[in-house]
Amino acid sequence: MSTSTLTVTGMTCDGCAASVRTEIGRISGVDTVAVDLADGLVTVESATPIDRAELTAAVARAGYTVTD
Repeated sequence: MSTSTLTVTGMTCDGCAASVRTEIGRISGVDTVAVDLADGLVTVESATPIDRAELTAAVARAGYTVTD
């Protein structure tokens, strides 16, 4: 199992979190996506590593920015 954690800015509500989960969830190989609104963290679990640029692009499609 591979885990990636992203710091995302701009998420303020459950709708924001759902948008990010949906976009990242569309990436092939992603098993779970967890969003912590309070800390602005998104944790992605997958069987194999997911390219960080692909995760960042998915967050951008949802309307948010990865800061790390």
